[in-house]
Amino acid sequence: MNKKEKLEFDDFYEFKKNKKNVKYKITKKDFIYRILPIILIPMLVVLTTVSTHSDYLIRKWASYIIYILLAFVIVVFVAGILFYKKRMFGKKVMILKIFFTIYIIVCSTFLMLLYGPIDNFKSWYISTGMATMNHQYLVRWFYSSKEINKVLNSNYIKEVDEETDKSLINQEKKVTYKNEYDKQILDHNKNDKYKIIELTVNGQKAYLAAVYDPSKVKVAVTKGLGSYGQYVTKMASDSKALLAVNGGGFYDPGANDRGGKPTGVTIENGVIKSDNNYSSYTQFGGLIGMTNDNVLVLMKNATGKKAIAAGVRDAVSWGPFLIVNGKKSFIKGNGGWGYAARTAIGQREDGIILLLVVDSNSTRTKGADMVDLTEIMSNYGAVNAANLDGGTSSVFVLPKKKSLKYIDSCAGDYCYINDPVNANLVHKTRGIATSIVVTE
Repeated sequence: MNKKEKLEFDDFYEFKKNKKNVKYKITKKDFIYRILPIILIPMLVVLTTVSTHSDYLIRKWASYIIYILLAFVIVVFVAGILFYKKRMFGKKVMILKIFFTIYIIVCSTFLMLLYGPIDNFKSWYISTGMATMNHQYLVRWFYSSKEINKVLNSNYIKEVDEETDKSLINQEKKVTYKNEYDKQILDHNKNDKYKIIELTVNGQKAYLAAVYDPSKVKVAVTKGLGSYGQYVTKMASDSKALLAVNGGGFYDPGANDRGGKPTGVTIENGVIKSDNNYSSYTQFGGLIGMTNDNVLVLMKNATGKKAIAAGVRDAVSWGPFLIVNGKKSFIKGNGGWGYAARTAIGQREDGIILLLVVDSNSTRTKGADMVDLTEIMSNYGAVNAANLDGGTSSVFVLPKKKSLKYIDSCAGDYCYINDPVNANLVHKTRGIATSIVVTE
């Protein structure tokens, strides 16, 4: 080994590789400005997560240490970028440096969102995550029970403690225009079966259908009941529907995307399809049904037999109930459900059924909360209204010819006119247990 090939320890290491001398430099400055931040960021993530699950005073002091370390990491890393010009491993690994730069920025931003002084993200993350049946663990990873309860206690909904008064619905009553919302609903051609009003909710597209004949509003149930769900486009096609939206909740243990087990009571054309067979879990709310005299009824603690005895012909189960007998539910904060794609159903005093679908964005951080749904339903005159299943399930379906008014192309007989986004942030929906269809 000659002098040129000698291994030097004071400044850098030289290794012989592929018959060429390639220098790999790891100096003290490299360690401080490049390697140390990369090591500390994951440690900060772990330390922060552990500290938030502590119910002791150490949590308070741990948070101070975390912010000090985080500030140190950021300052050192930025200083390295601005003032330290020496290459760590040479030009060939510039891509690796860029990757680590992005990595540190993302980790730091995520920490600040989770535990920083601005509570908006934390409130959204906890309330949205805890509103689901299958992804609550994603919240518990980062927050203690105490912190979760604190947020939930600041965001909740207290439903009206009444059942539907059917006498408030008079389908023969002629309603004059009270406001601009009435005008949008009632200004239509005599032969129209429905009218779609396009809205914007928190910057996201929304579609409100006014269905003029409530007798045409029915429930369609997956053919794979108890096993697998179907797409709303398929249920709409089988029903030869004029339009369709997704229906009630469904039980999906393990989040295996089967979607064939509806929660609570499900009734299709007077036949009980489920009676808490799979899960009685309805997240507030209860039975959302159409009676034989075409009134939307909202019932608490209903069994299938009780619903049939009350004259219910079609029903799903979910919630919360937003408006009962003209009275709005009390909602604090965002209602404890966060923001997401939403679907809701309501009925005006003149019998007109309202079906609302609100989109979310590509990262599922926007959409509607319970306040938004209640406000829209109230503005358009709903006497009774309830939240249906949301998120990936929220879809608005029309026949191909009608859908092309809202979208550029439609491959099948029926298509979605909204833009559903699934848990993997892919623009698609999923098979579900029930849907609300409007038939001929």
